[in-house]
Amino acid sequence: MAIRRAVIFLGPPGAGKGTQAKRIARLCGVPHLSTGDMMRDAVSRGTDLGKAVGPIMQRGELVSDDLVMKMIEERLAQPDCAAGCLFDGFPRTLPQAEGLDRILERSGFGEPLVVDLAVGDDKLLRRLTGRRTCSVGGEIYNVYDLPPKVNGICDNDGGKLVQRADDTAEVVKQRLAAYERATKPLTEYYRSRGVLQVVDASVSMDEISRALGEIVKCAEGRNGHL
Repeated sequence: MAIRRAVIFLGPPGAGKGTQAKRIARLCGVPHLSTGDMMRDAVSRGTDLGKAVGPIMQRGELVSDDLVMKMIEERLAQPDCAAGCLFDGFPRTLPQAEGLDRILERSGFGEPLVVDLAVGDDKLLRRLTGRRTCSVGGEIYNVYDLPPKVNGICDNDGGKLVQRADDTAEVVKQRLAAYERATKPLTEYYRSRGVLQVVDASVSMDEISRALGEIVKCAEGRNGHL
């Protein structure tokens, strides 16, 4: 399925962006692009950009938008992006979105296909505060919706299930508030340009995947407005 355009997933923490991005990227046969992965790859390959961002990452500081944009433009020029790509967790702000638009235009991708995975705060709070991760294999459970057979123990390898520090109720509320301030305005930006689709992400992962698959299939081969 050659989409020949960039797909962008928006949505708050806990909406399932990462899971769905991997599924849809496999379905379409296009790269799943994460800015964090791109930075780590550039550092490991010792590129000029990698040498620039490496010390910044080691200090735990944020990499500037200019460097991130250069990295994205470099990545989009690679052959595996010719049929399209899928961005997960980027852009996060309006300046980043505007910068990405300019890169996509220069790279010949045209308008992006933007999907907002919409979920209410109550559902997100339940998902995130109930999330537990296996300390051995990394499998993910939810004490409310996807519990292990034995409380606190991974079904696969018997590893202890732990809660991420940023999944406590207090921190989750702070993360959702930060999203509301910085990232949610992106939906209005993309809606005003006629490239935004909204998917109900409060349903099951399989139902979300089916809805996303239909949207991407509808957009296949089209490089303009939906």
